[in-house]
Order: sequence, then structure tokens, then C-alpha cells
Amino acid sequence: FGSSFDAFHARRWLELAGGLVHPRSDGTKRKGAKKQSAGEVAAELAKGGAKKAGKVAKVVKGSVARKARKVRTNVHFFRPKTLIKKRDPKYPRRSVDSRERMDKYRIIRCPVTTESAMKKIEEINTLVFLVDIKATKLNIKEAVRQMYDVKCAKVNTLIRPDGKKKAYVHLTQDYDALDVANRIGII
Repeated sequence: FGSSFDAFHARRWLELAGGLVHPRSDGTKRKGAKKQSAGEVAAELAKGGAKKAGKVAKVVKGSVARKARKVRTNVHFFRPKTLIKKRDPKYPRRSVDSRERMDKYRIIRCPVTTESAMKKIEEINTLVFLVDIKATKLNIKEAVRQMYDVKCAKVNTLIRPDGKKKAYVHLTQDYDALDVANRIGII
């Protein structure tokens, strides 16, 4: 250090460089703190530098471990699978469940009583109904079972030119369509 470089400036330089001397947080001097000469500060600085240099030398001398690159055997890249959590809602999105609007009374509108329908009742054990346009064959089968206590073997449907759906309900051998028709009041 030059002659104009006193101990105070050396200490300040050390603080800024992250060295050994740390002043109190409130900026006051410690009681009983010794005044250091410029030479002592330089010696401290050299000791700290030697320690740093030793660390750097250790790192430089050690061999650099290279990470082995994974061999890609496929041209397609698939995104890594991440955790997929099951839905766990904190509250129901709907306060009340919606009621089923397709009940048995809406599915089966009315029986068909034309001559051709009567012929089907007598000859091939089949009942003919007008049903809701949105009713499926399974809906019709279930509605007939609930309303008339009969088991259906098969249901055929068609949509008439006037836009109404007609269902041909074939009953099983155990049930007679004529008896069911009498109960309904067709005949």
C-alpha cells in the first residue's frame, strides 16, 4: 500500500470486497476495538486471499465429471408423464340434481288402434304405440315393462312422415298381446 493509504481506507476496501472486517449495523465503533495499521490489514487480506486461492486450486485440479448423453433411439419425442390428480371438488357445482324428464308417461304417448295394429296384436303378439321422438328402444322397453307388467322380446321403431315415432313392441311367449290390449282398453 502507498503512504497515503491508511488503515481506515484499507478496512473500508476490505468491507466492500466482502472481507474480514464488518462494522456494526448502527455504524458506531465497537468499544475496545484495536486500531489496525495498514500492514496488519494487508496481512489479513493476504490470509483471506490464500484461503480463496486454495479452494480455486482444488476445483481446477479435480477432474471435470461430464454427464453422459442419453442415446436417442427413436425420432418421436413423447412428453414426460406428470402427476394427474383425481378431481376433488370443494363444493357441488349444482345445488340440486336435475330430475329425469323422460318418465314412462312421457315415453309412451298412446296405443295405436288401426286395423293393421289390431292385426299385429292378434297374429304376431305385438303391441303398437306412439312414443316420444327422443325415446330410445331401451327406454320404450323399460316403460312398457313398468306400465303393463309385461316383458318385451324386441322393439322396432320408425318415424312417421308426420314426425311422430311409432314403436312395435314384440312380447315374449309368456305374455299374450290380446290380454294386454284388453287391459289397456284398446279392444
